[in-house]
Amino acid sequence: MSSLPKCPQCNSEYTYEDGSLYVCPECAHEWAKDAAEESTNETRVIHDANGNVLQDGDTVTVIKDLKVKGSSLVVKVGTKVKNIRLIEGDHDIDCKIDGIGAMQLKSEFVKKA
Repeated sequence: MSSLPKCPQCNSEYTYEDGSLYVCPECAHEWAKDAAEESTNETRVIHDANGNVLQDGDTVTVIKDLKVKGSSLVVKVGTKVKNIRLIEGDHDIDCKIDGIGAMQLKSEFVKKA
């Protein structure tokens, strides 16, 4: 197991050192060693549509009708979602919605309850 960080662009684990840089052989992304150390120390803060800070275990309310991809189901406005988990990526919230099941939501479409 390598102690080198994964590529921040493509998440490849095959990075290598080149002087004062880390290099990804898969996507050719280069970044400074200092930047990699700073990014591991900072924590990502996720906000809802009103600017409130979200945390794991919060309850949120959906503020817009959301179509469920690959289905005819719709998550209606006002649906409460309990016990959310914050994750990395475009959809920052991982949750279970009653009647629909496990889903990922974007934080811009929810407000803290």
